[in-house]
Amino acid sequence: MSTLDLDGRQTVPEAVPAPVPHAPEPLRRPARRSRRTRSGAAVLSRAAVNGLLAVAALYTLMPLAWLLIAATKDHGDLFGTGGFTLGAFHLFDNFRAVFTADGGIYGRWLLNSLLYSLVGSLVSTLICVAAGYAFDKYHFAGKDKLFGVVLAGILVPSTVISLPMYLLASEAGLVNTYWAVLIPSLVNPFGVYLARVFSEGYIPNEVLEAARMDGASELKTFRTVSLPMLAPGFMTIFLFSFTGSWNSFYLPLMMLNDQSLYPVGLGIYNWNTVVVNNPEYYSLAITGALVAVVPLIAVFIGLQRFWRSGLTAGAVK
Repeated sequence: MSTLDLDGRQTVPEAVPAPVPHAPEPLRRPARRSRRTRSGAAVLSRAAVNGLLAVAALYTLMPLAWLLIAATKDHGDLFGTGGFTLGAFHLFDNFRAVFTADGGIYGRWLLNSLLYSLVGSLVSTLICVAAGYAFDKYHFAGKDKLFGVVLAGILVPSTVISLPMYLLASEAGLVNTYWAVLIPSLVNPFGVYLARVFSEGYIPNEVLEAARMDGASELKTFRTVSLPMLAPGFMTIFLFSFTGSWNSFYLPLMMLNDQSLYPVGLGIYNWNTVVVNNPEYYSLAITGALVAVVPLIAVFIGLQRFWRSGLTAGAVK
């Protein structure tokens, strides 16, 4: 806009120069010390984690290592040498003594454990998978309340209900029979919960609708479509159930009086109770415990490809 000077002449003000933008400051590289600090902290954290894992592995494997070393010793070396010190090798002699002691009853105990664990776990897992599948895919009255009861069953320790189960088995005439141990092992609330989780993640509803549109019944759909898709979950629940049944102690202790019906864990405990008066049973109990661990290791190694696939499976494709 123009203005008038003192003589009355019109003047035009000079243009105000536009501000020159400041050039951005060059980026500063982080100091090498901070990089070295971060890399050092990462190395320390990894070392700490690996150290904790090594301690946990050592804590887990040390009893098994002691058991393996002790099973190779005779009675004199067992008490005359250190726990992790090797003595004269008598492992096969100890195996022979275990399977011939008391008329070879240890082999009967192993067969009983296989019966309780293998048959009971297979039936229990099938029931759990079917129940979890029904809770996930079907809608019925009282579904949420009934599933809440199942979850409440997870919170109840098995030792708490052992006495009521004994009283029920006594009324039914099942005490001191195989059924007294097999029937309670069929109930697995945690397995039902896991089966529902696996069903939600592995079986899309679209697949079931397609099977129904093809005319398949609900039972055939479950048997031919859903059950193969739940194979990793089935094996995971089976392993949990098998391990629990194999290591079961308190329930057989209450239900069984006949030694020929004992599982291997209770039989070894029975040997261990007489070591004060019969010291030779000490080596029998140790070697028998080593033999009892072998089936668990074999089952986990043989079925690891199934349950590991359940842990690493992603979303439904």
